[in-house]
Amino acid sequence: MQFYYGERTLARALDEAEFWKRQEAEHTVVIRQIVPNLEPRFVIQLQQYELSFNQAKGMVTKYIETLVRTRGNISRSMQQQIQEFLQKALEQSRQFIQLLDQILAESNPVRNSSVAPVVINHIRRESEYFIGIAQAVLDYSNRSR
Repeated sequence: MQFYYGERTLARALDEAEFWKRQEAEHTVVIRQIVPNLEPRFVIQLQQYELSFNQAKGMVTKYIETLVRTRGNISRSMQQQIQEFLQKALEQSRQFIQLLDQILAESNPVRNSSVAPVVINHIRRESEYFIGIAQAVLDYSNRSR
């Protein structure tokens, strides 16, 4: 991500978070579809993540609406709130990756599939990409203070 957005860097980060949280929610469905006999404990965890990702996406929408309504002139406390949210979104993705790793390591239906490990590893890399973007924005914002 480029940092020539200046004061709009948080807006750009929220745009990315909106996209990636939607992607991650959809990825939970993809995994359940490509591994129809996935162990119930993993199905439940993926369903919980789907809900959690959609809730995060809802928060992103709220913050974007705030930025639009205020034309980007937000208080320091709102800026801090957005940064804290992005940190939580980043951590959520890290935990999702841990679940993906666990599924890859422990799920017999996944291990017995030629497609599922490839797809799950692809999904993992996409979540890692979001983590990289979010962390870069947080680091940049912290240096800009």
